[in-house]
Order: sequence, then C-alpha cells, then structure tokens
Amino acid sequence: MKPSRAPQMFITAMHMHHWRNFRGPVDVRLRRRAFLIGPNASGKSNVLDALRFLRDTAGQGLKEAVRTRGGMGEIRTLQARTPAGLKLGVHVGTDDTPQMWTYVLRFRNHPQKHLPVVMEEEVRRRDELVLKRPDAADRGDPERLAQTYLEQIVVNQDFRDLAEFLKSIRYLHIVPHLVRDPERSIGRHDDPFGGDFLEKVASTPTKTRDARLRKINNALKIAIPQFDSLTLQQDAGGRWHLEARFSHWRHSAARQYERSFSDGTLRLIGLLWSVAEGGGPLLLEEPELALHDALVRHLPRFMARMHTKSGRQVLVTTHSAALLADAGIGLDEVHVLDPDSQGTEIKVGRSYPDVRAMVEEGGLSIGTALLPKAAPANADQFRFDF
Repeated sequence: MKPSRAPQMFITAMHMHHWRNFRGPVDVRLRRRAFLIGPNASGKSNVLDALRFLRDTAGQGLKEAVRTRGGMGEIRTLQARTPAGLKLGVHVGTDDTPQMWTYVLRFRNHPQKHLPVVMEEEVRRRDELVLKRPDAADRGDPERLAQTYLEQIVVNQDFRDLAEFLKSIRYLHIVPHLVRDPERSIGRHDDPFGGDFLEKVASTPTKTRDARLRKINNALKIAIPQFDSLTLQQDAGGRWHLEARFSHWRHSAARQYERSFSDGTLRLIGLLWSVAEGGGPLLLEEPELALHDALVRHLPRFMARMHTKSGRQVLVTTHSAALLADAGIGLDEVHVLDPDSQGTEIKVGRSYPDVRAMVEEGGLSIGTALLPKAAPANADQFRFDF
C-alpha cells in the first residue's frame, strides 16, 4: 500500500490594501479553483499580480519586485488618502488547516532615497507568531528595513517552507507573436508571456518532456482538424522549434513550424504544457482567448482534474460565458470585481441572493446568472460616431 500523500498547500485567502485598484482593505477567501470576473480595468489582472509580487519578493527581493513594476507610484492605488503604506497578505494552508501560514507585508517609499522600505512584516504558523518586524535590530539599524526576511535565506529558516511555496507560484499569459519571434529567448528567463517558452520545453528532461508532449498530442488531435503530431526540433542554428504534422490527401503529412501556428493553437499548447507541468498555484489570464467556445467549455474540467490529481491551485481571470457554463463550478469559486470612484471591491458569487436563486432554483449556469453583474455599468450606451 502506498503511503498517503500530504495535502498540497494552496492560497486560502489574500488581503490587499492600497494595492493598485484596491484602496481597500480587501479580503478574498479562495478555493483550490477560483474565477475572477469584472469589467475591463476593474483589477482582475492586479489580483493575480499581487500574488506574483509576493512571489517576486520571495525570489528576487522587495526592491526588484517594485522596480520591475515601475516603482511605488505604479502599484500604490491612486485613491489612497493616507501615508499608511501598501499592504499585502496571504493565508496559506490546506482544506483542513486553512491558516497553516500567514504572511503580511506593509511597505512604503523611503522619503529621501525613494526606495521601498518595510513598515511591517509578520509571519505566523497557525496561531504562533514566528516573525514580527520592525524588531529591536531594525530599530537599531533602519537600513535593514530595505529588505524583507522573506527574501533572505540566512534569516527565513523558520518559515522557509512558506517562502518556497510563494516562489512556486506560476503565471501564464502566452503572447503568440513572442513565441514566433526568432529573437524570443534573448535576455528572457521564465517569461510568463512565452518569450522563452520553446527553450523552457527544450530544457525539460527528455523523459518528462516526451511524456508531456504525448499528452498534448492526444488533446490536439481532438481540438485541431487534421492534426497528426507535435514534436520539438532544433534547427542548424541551434534554435528550437515546434513542428506540427497535418494529415492531408498526400501520402506524407504536411509540416508546419510554430511561426505558422494560429494564435489559438499556440495559446492552447502553452496552456496544456503549464497544466501538465505541475508545481505551485497557477495564475491564468483569460485562457479562452483565441479558442473556440466548444474547447473553452472543457477548461474547467481540466482544472478540476488537475487539483484532484495533484492538489494544485488555479486562479483564472475571464470574460467567457462558455468557461463559466460548466455545472461543476460553485458560486463560492467565482469572484466579481465591482469598481467605483473609490476603488474596486470583490464579492463572491454566493453573496448575490438573486444569482443564488437563478443558479440553485432556476437551473441557470453561473455564467448566465453572474456575468451581467460583471458588465460595465453603461455598456448599453457604448457607441462610436464616425
């Protein structure tokens, strides 16, 4: 008998205050699968970026996480009315222990140096306080506040499991023209937009890579007409390419390289690879883009099988009624972003009594019942005079 595997941790809740669209404070409880819906520019991508920010802080440091986003002026909400700083926090745990770990980070710009400094950093394991900053050493040497303990391996021993978990967060939003670009890999590493996607596939151990490509092949044969096979090939210049073969009237199959693939094909390959890859929480940005609704309807089942098999969490932004038509999606898995002049609020689908009635009593899909709540307020008046 195989020993039972410990449940994989996931982000059970997150907190944002003065982060981008969220003047807050905003608290969101999360399941192993979560869908974020709302009008354009309401902050769906910024929810995902809050988690990416914590990942980048753990892996690259607070200063670099702020710098790559254009500085504090780009990430601190325009609606902020106090100098209280910007605050992010997460609970990480399992279904049985949702607050196995708690991490809170509050920071601001140094008034003279214009660099981020830690105002508060707290770590708890269950109810036990592991770290509370600023501490006596910080007060004696304020320069220490330029770094979090999260990013420093010499001081995060007591909560390194949490740091490693945050570093395992993955974000994917394949931009097809970056995959097709022959200069795609120059200066890029772990590019979430696919700039180094082919090099990433090529660097995967052969046995693992071939197993994943076989699974992708099986899916593509159903999704793409006349598709026969997908392989990874290297040209004379050492660059890697995806080669697809298509059946047609001739005896030998026709060949195409990724530069000839449709946007939908490239995005689907990237999505299937990321699902097969495993690891920590997966953040997906509008996976329905360039895909037919007949395929999009199956994506929630892929996600459900993924976290059933591995426990991996997936958070998705979407505008798609087809994606939300799956009967297995629960009202507590869908979050509606509701913006106004004071910032964006986030409401769980179950909080709308009329939506609950339409879904639980009327039999409507969640997409049909809930997407109107996520539409722009004056969408019916949208027009453009030529």
